[in-house]
Amino acid sequence: MKHVEWFDRPELSDAVMITAFSGWNDAADAATEAVRYLARRWDARTVASIDAESFYDFASARPTIRLIDGERRQLEWPRNEFMVAELEDGRPLVLLLGIEPRLLWRTFTEAVHGAAEALGVTTIVTLGALLTETHHDRAIEVVGASNNEELNDRLDLRPSTYEGPTGITGVLNDACHRAGFNSLSFWAAVPSYLGQSPSPKAALSLVHRVADFLDITLGATDLQIAAASYERQIAELMEDDPDLAAYAQQLLDDEAMEAKDEDVPELENDPEALIDELEQFLRQQDD
Repeated sequence: MKHVEWFDRPELSDAVMITAFSGWNDAADAATEAVRYLARRWDARTVASIDAESFYDFASARPTIRLIDGERRQLEWPRNEFMVAELEDGRPLVLLLGIEPRLLWRTFTEAVHGAAEALGVTTIVTLGALLTETHHDRAIEVVGASNNEELNDRLDLRPSTYEGPTGITGVLNDACHRAGFNSLSFWAAVPSYLGQSPSPKAALSLVHRVADFLDITLGATDLQIAAASYERQIAELMEDDPDLAAYAQQLLDDEAMEAKDEDVPELENDPEALIDELEQFLRQQDD
């Protein structure tokens, strides 16, 4: 773990780690915002970080300068932070919030594994978000996949059969499985024409899926308020942009036409159709 800097090393047992990385796997910032919410919700504290020097091209992921109290300048490097929290029932939760690395992915995943083992993690969940041809009024669909038979049976998941290019979430899941961790992944579907704007609606759907997995009740009131505000803003955008509104309406029309064809399942009601969308999205990404 030479790439991991520790600030505290609590002794945990049978912990679950939830991870999200900005970049290729994070359409509309949904996955990273979901983890940020979970960190706020349980007042998570940072216990370790991965040194950025070996894993980033700083011309692409640049450090930033911030002013502290309007006077003191502080340089901040790209960060991958491990945070620890405790659920209401006492179970430990580890959160990893970071940026997809540019270099040395295998070394990066080894650093994640080392930190996870040191923190008593037994299950690792990766969160992601993808762009799909869905309408913004539709509920955000979340699809899950795992290579663990017990998890598949308990959560009604299926093993991933995807073939094609992948991001750090795919690499991390594969490495976690090989290292003996329980590993699974949840992906939220974001309308393609809104993918450049942060989506609290998609983040909320991922948070609810994580809560289901953890078997807890989670209100997420602030995210619900943000999601409602987001939907109002999208409605205003549609009123101000006739071309965008026409495109969104065409998606509804296409969906209605497909629903008439028994051989074409509705995406909203068919997880396999959403997985097909996910696989197509990943194959089309530009390295």
